[in-house]
Amino acid sequence: MSLVAEIDGPMVVARAIHFAATALVAGVLTFRAVVADPALRGEEKPGLVVDNEIRMVAWIGLATSVISGAAWLLLQTSSISGQTCGEAMVSGAVLTVLEETQFGLVSEIRLAIAILLAICLIFDRRTLPRWLALGAALCLVAAIAWTGHAGSTPYKLGYLHLTTDALHLYAAAAWTGGLVSLVLLLKAVNTRGPAELSMELDAVKRFSALGMVSVATLIVTGIVNAWILVGSVRGLILTDYGWVLMAKVAVFAVMVAFAAANRFWLTPRLAPPASPKALHNLIRNTKAETALAFIVFAIVGVLGTLHPAAHLVK
Repeated sequence: MSLVAEIDGPMVVARAIHFAATALVAGVLTFRAVVADPALRGEEKPGLVVDNEIRMVAWIGLATSVISGAAWLLLQTSSISGQTCGEAMVSGAVLTVLEETQFGLVSEIRLAIAILLAICLIFDRRTLPRWLALGAALCLVAAIAWTGHAGSTPYKLGYLHLTTDALHLYAAAAWTGGLVSLVLLLKAVNTRGPAELSMELDAVKRFSALGMVSVATLIVTGIVNAWILVGSVRGLILTDYGWVLMAKVAVFAVMVAFAAANRFWLTPRLAPPASPKALHNLIRNTKAETALAFIVFAIVGVLGTLHPAAHLVK
């Protein structure tokens, strides 16, 4: 069977959108906590603008996550029951999946977390709901691990797989959501005075540190996940799963190249006397990284529908 024939298009789209939206929510709230709030402390106007934009992105991401999650559940039910989506909605098959499968149980738990997150976002001008929102968003991302291959890995290896997959999801969310937030922050702080330049430089340095931790985590957890799901060089080369995984790694490598250029070439040029083009180039590169990140989510959507290479090649 060819790769194109094996791919379930609607399922891939639903999964990719859901992963991206959920990561976006967790990422922008992480960025706010560890980058924006410390960098913009004491600067009321830009701080309020960035905070409002991050809350807006979080709301959009959460709404998209819930809608795409419902679509994913419906498509999964159709796949399990052999019914069309319309038949699954009226036959009670969706309730059966919710009540009798791990995927259904995890979906219910994640919906409860999404509701908690929405409540926290309503009141997140206050300190406690603000931190609870971040915690709920991180839990919403981590729980995805139980819906994929990691959730079906048995015994002690399964615990390792779930842990590394959750950390992989955390890191991807922090990096992707941080990229979107960084563009919003740099555009909000759009004047060229010394104070603004200092805030921009501080924010970029903080995000660079977050990005380096995220990239290191993605590399380590990615190696562990590949060892579990691919198992061998033969599995990487001789299976569709291996080739799609290599495509993901290639896109990730390009993202890292952009990140390295931002960190080691453009960020130092923001320091006084700042280069006039440094900020423009930084925003351009960050947008390119963001686009590549969403391509990675699309590839991940494909990987989740394929049989792992380790199951096919010994």
